[in-house]
Amino acid sequence: MRTKTWIVTSIKMDKTAVVTIDSYKIHPKYKKKFKISKKFYAHDENNSSELWQVVKISETRPLSKLKRWIIVD
Repeated sequence: MRTKTWIVTSIKMDKTAVVTIDSYKIHPKYKKKFKISKKFYAHDENNSSELWQVVKISETRPLSKLKRWIIVD
């Protein structure tokens, strides 16, 4: 089971938190670094997470159209 640790960027939905993971890649030809962002929608049963909080998410069965992750810590 995969887990990831990153920052909560949105808590506007009920029982859902958006966790954004940023990484850098290097362009193969020009050798310049650029940022790649990926958003994960995670289930938060008690709406306990806060904005800019570092959380650990774990993979789970599909809970809705976009939610495939659940907040562990």
